[in-house]
Amino acid sequence: MNAIGGTLIQQFFCIGVKMGINHNHRSWFHARKRMIISCLALNTLLSSTVIITALLSISTFSGVNYAYAADDNWYVGEGTKQDTYVTYRIQDLDTNNGAPFDITIYFQKQDVSGAWIAPVFVVDQGRVFNGTLKLGSLDMSVLGGSNIPNEIMPYINAYKDSLQWLSAYVPKPGQSLTAASWGKIASIGGSEIKPAGTEKITVQGGIFDTTKIIYHKSIDNTIWIANEFPFPVKAQTYADVTTGQPPVQYAFELLATGTGKPTTPASVMEVPTPTLEQRTARGTYFVDLDWSPAEIQSGKNVSFQISFFDSNHAAVQDVSYDFKVTDSHGNVLSDLKDQFAPSSPETQTVSFNDNSTGPATVVVNINAAGSRDPGPFVESAQFNIVATPEFPASIVFIGTAALVGIAFMLTRFARMGGIRS
Repeated sequence: MNAIGGTLIQQFFCIGVKMGINHNHRSWFHARKRMIISCLALNTLLSSTVIITALLSISTFSGVNYAYAADDNWYVGEGTKQDTYVTYRIQDLDTNNGAPFDITIYFQKQDVSGAWIAPVFVVDQGRVFNGTLKLGSLDMSVLGGSNIPNEIMPYINAYKDSLQWLSAYVPKPGQSLTAASWGKIASIGGSEIKPAGTEKITVQGGIFDTTKIIYHKSIDNTIWIANEFPFPVKAQTYADVTTGQPPVQYAFELLATGTGKPTTPASVMEVPTPTLEQRTARGTYFVDLDWSPAEIQSGKNVSFQISFFDSNHAAVQDVSYDFKVTDSHGNVLSDLKDQFAPSSPETQTVSFNDNSTGPATVVVNINAAGSRDPGPFVESAQFNIVATPEFPASIVFIGTAALVGIAFMLTRFARMGGIRS
């Protein structure tokens, strides 16, 4: 715009000089000379103005870009881009009995309101669950209109309690990664949650320059944030307990990130093998579960051995407990109340009927241990096991008949060979 205006001014000025020359032919030569010098001077002046204006514009634009690049504010959802995905491994105290699972979120597109339409799948011990989330652009909260089947709902609740947990402190436009405080943890004796310096960390999903966010809630908790990345890269937090070693409240780590829609894996039944160990919710006890035979088959009896330990893994004596086994159809295979274990291991035998094939759960509730009364709190451990189908008798019969037939043919062949010789 400045260049065009300068050109017009230059043209009008030079025309005026020419008109003056036409009215005074006697000094034509000198006037012509003055006109050329004046036009050259004006052109130089205007050109310099244009250059200076352009340089100022470039400087201002660069300043804006630099300010954007240097922005140290962060919020949950920052840097989310269409047609990208993230995969995390999450462990949540209140989900899946604290066992870890993998979740993949694909940011497919944004709707007219700016919410993200995000297909999601969860992989838990080989089983795959699918759904579609509608995530708010302000804090990545799960909105109405999401397609969440019942089987995936517990894992979505874990997402809210872990990956999205910080949104209570840093919704859009976020807070500075160098701020003195982001707020205070809502618990008695809870400390401020705040940035605490930087750290380069390596996770399965890559190497990241991060800011550590810390708070103290019976123990130090740490969350690692990479600027311009939608969710924290890693977290290690603990439950708020008054006694014993606190159990993990939630922990997660980025496994992968990339562009394009990720491929949903096929479900594969993973069969756990003994021994399994679970920590009770308050972190007071460990419970170990062993069984024999190692392969649980429908239609067979299984001998379970239950062992109890305190938070330091020392054996616990005189334990009062409940023991319950439920198959995948909701059928209760065993429900024993007020059992007593003077020492570990304690043995219980359970019969798996012919229809008990597939996943099953074992729940052990500790009612009391020695002279210690757990009070109103339930100390519980849940184990996921799998019952495989018994080898069908018809297949056994066919296999046996085939072996007998082969043996008969070999015998005849050997006899024929003997006659020939």
